[in-house]
Amino acid sequence: MSGRGRWGWFARRRARIIGLGLVATLATAGAVVPVATAQDTGGGPLQEIRGATRRYRDVDRAIDAGYVQFLGCVHEPLAGSMGIHFVNGPLVGDATVKPDAPEALTYEVQPNGRLALVGVEYIVFQQAWDAENPDPPSLFGQQFMLVPSPNRFGIPAFYALHAWAWKANPTGAFKEWNPRVLCLGTEGHAP
Repeated sequence: MSGRGRWGWFARRRARIIGLGLVATLATAGAVVPVATAQDTGGGPLQEIRGATRRYRDVDRAIDAGYVQFLGCVHEPLAGSMGIHFVNGPLVGDATVKPDAPEALTYEVQPNGRLALVGVEYIVFQQAWDAENPDPPSLFGQQFMLVPSPNRFGIPAFYALHAWAWKANPTGAFKEWNPRVLCLGTEGHAP
């Protein structure tokens, strides 16, 4: 198969996948529906996170609580997106992790231009954590991943755990990238 044919197939396949995702997104425009998982039934971790962050579905309430936008929509081609992070500086700087106080909230721009809460991120700087703890942090039975420095965010090395409490992630509730979260203006998504 020629290089052009192979890449042409790939482009058509990618466009079909993106198109199907966009159709599904537009079909539920404006609605971010929490999805129960096996670990989320009967008051599981995602239910706990939703209870702690329900008030932040309105981004203005998050801003009033000290969360500020950090960068634009974070996206990884072919893996998905994290969304737009709103970070609470004092929580990031306290060297602790608490299930009911995520250091960052992640939002997705909806077709109507409004921001919808899709998940949270727990963050702690590696140097501060390692000074007091022999093992990496964990919550909900999930070990945080280490993001070394230098990194795309321009900050010191840190541990992070995402939790997709407000928008289901087909790759897992605690995975870094969510292929269902869209960053407008990337991979064929209109600005």
